[in-house]
Amino acid sequence: MVMVGGPGHMGPTATQSSAAAGLPFAGVPAEMQEGANKLLALEPEHPEPDVGFDHIAERADPRRGRRFGLRDMLVPHSWGVLGALLLLGAETAAMQAVPVLFQQGIDRGITEGDRFALNMVVLIFVGVVAVSILLSRLRQRLNGRIAERVMYDLRLRLFSHYQRLSLDWYTTSKSGVLLSRMTSDMEYVAMLINEGFVNLLIQVLTVGVVTVVLFGYHPLLAMILLGAILPPLVGLTLWFRIRSETGYGEIRDRIADVLADLSENLAGIRVIAATGRRLENAVRHRRVTARFRDANLAMSRVQAIYGPSTEAIGIAAQALVLAVGGWMVGDGSLTVGELGAFVLYVTTFFAPIQQLAQLYSTYQQGQSGLRKISQVLATQPTVRQHPDAADLPPVSGHIRLESVSFAYDDDAASGDSDGDGGTGAGPDGAAKQAAGQFTASFDPMGLPALGNGAGAEHGGAGRDLDSGEPVEPELPEVLSDVSLDIRPGETFALVGPTGAGKSTIAKLIIRFYDPTQGRITIDGWDLRDVTLSSLREQLGVVPQEPFLFHGTIRDNIAFGLRRRGRDDDAQLDADIDAALDLVGLRRLIESLPEGADTPVHERGVSLSAGERQLLALARAFVARPRVIVLDEATSSVDLSTEAEIEGALDLLLEGRTAVLIAHRLATAMRADRIAVIDEGGVMELGTHDELVALGGRYAEMYATWVSHAGEDHPNET
Repeated sequence: MVMVGGPGHMGPTATQSSAAAGLPFAGVPAEMQEGANKLLALEPEHPEPDVGFDHIAERADPRRGRRFGLRDMLVPHSWGVLGALLLLGAETAAMQAVPVLFQQGIDRGITEGDRFALNMVVLIFVGVVAVSILLSRLRQRLNGRIAERVMYDLRLRLFSHYQRLSLDWYTTSKSGVLLSRMTSDMEYVAMLINEGFVNLLIQVLTVGVVTVVLFGYHPLLAMILLGAILPPLVGLTLWFRIRSETGYGEIRDRIADVLADLSENLAGIRVIAATGRRLENAVRHRRVTARFRDANLAMSRVQAIYGPSTEAIGIAAQALVLAVGGWMVGDGSLTVGELGAFVLYVTTFFAPIQQLAQLYSTYQQGQSGLRKISQVLATQPTVRQHPDAADLPPVSGHIRLESVSFAYDDDAASGDSDGDGGTGAGPDGAAKQAAGQFTASFDPMGLPALGNGAGAEHGGAGRDLDSGEPVEPELPEVLSDVSLDIRPGETFALVGPTGAGKSTIAKLIIRFYDPTQGRITIDGWDLRDVTLSSLREQLGVVPQEPFLFHGTIRDNIAFGLRRRGRDDDAQLDADIDAALDLVGLRRLIESLPEGADTPVHERGVSLSAGERQLLALARAFVARPRVIVLDEATSSVDLSTEAEIEGALDLLLEGRTAVLIAHRLATAMRADRIAVIDEGGVMELGTHDELVALGGRYAEMYATWVSHAGEDHPNET
């Protein structure tokens, strides 16, 4: 079958083939569309959220610089919190009136035979219960509203910080762990605010009020009771606190490992299936899940000790009160009603303590989740925007690298994207991985990266695979004293062996990283002196492996344009139509039932690699950048489509500065000048003819290419 997208279209598209094969698609099934429309009709109108974003964390959040905690979350809603606390106090006081009414009913109603007094006690009792129900309902509604607003703010805060962090942080971070911060950790924090924290306050207030009331009824009996039960109860509670604090921290770490392993396996399912690793991966996931199970079982054993023990102490306390109180009733120092109320208050006193195991579980899980989130919020981006950074004016595209050196630091070591690795990437970009310790991460140029804790010889800080001890290898410079002058409107190609530093140069130009020495300028502006948004608005990137988001084809082509202020729908539609024609996607779009509004799967898996690459090129066309970086944009398409793309590229690159990461000499030959990168430096620089005549490394590469492919049929180097 011929690849779709050019004049040679002769077969079904990848989308049509998927549908014909019965595979799922990204749209709404026809038989469910009517029901979906009815649901949408019932959906209320939601105003546009007022979401601010700033690359400077301190300006976005003036409270930064100290530990983020529960107080920071609740302070913006202080009036609502104050109202909830008042309702909580009133509700607690109302509920503690029940034993007093019980005592009055016995002493004044039953013992004295006063039916009127008994009826009044019953009526007051009903009124107290009704008031308690009303107060509880109001408090829960207010708590729920505050909790949802707090969690809304926290989710936006964490997501915005994710957007603010530099890309080297993602290279060394497990995607599943990051996902757990926004999901399970966030849910535990929500439970802490909505249930655990409030219930904990209720129980603490209850214990405090009951203690005061017990001393009010009979100080001697109260002192005997507390003197007998407090020592074992305090000791048991302190033990539970220490064990639960470490135990729930372990649970949070283990669930993050489970999500990280699951995320990696889902992302790499095709590789797993192709290499027959399903059994091995299932065994590995079983081990990861077993560690999560063991952590939960350990905490279950702790709770199984604490819960029954406090219950036993409570029963013993009631027996003690009945024994001593019965003797006091006999000598007339205590009435039967007072003894009954005292027993009820003792029961009320121990009920919160017996619930403390569950409440403390919720509290510790929430606090543990909040600590994990706080650690992320405390992370500072390595590529930072200065508070006094200026907006970059429209540029002509004159790029200079002045004595630039660069080394990936030990917390974000990465290989070159020609074979990028995460932590512990070697000089060829392939990290030496320990079995079962892979880490799914993100490569800034659009390539998935693999990393682990085991550092390769040229990677970041890792661990010895036998002893598990930390290893701190020296970090060599990926680039050393590199100077380049890329003229405005010039197409400049970077060639060289895998891991030589080609993609690193591109990442520095885009300012995904900052050089460790030297500087990079565009039209004389140091990249570190301009705002990130104004810089990125004039840069375009076409990665070797494009990323498509869940949405329509039109949304993916127009991705990022509204950020740049182009919100004219008519002009946007015209730009998209022009881009579709330029890259040869018109026939594909016309063959789809909904045209450019056809939904695509997440990551564009319902499209072929060539179709995804064409969409990435269309995205670059619509963005109209002044400087464009292409990582071999034609490497994933067939020859027919490649010819059409190359023609479109000529139009795209016209009048723009272009930096090409060339894996094919056919691509490099189209450039105005070529730089041969190797051993962290520029080995050769010139036009294609000049470098061939020089007889150096480029000439050797060209001779090898000619001997293998021939001049008439260029293939990959």
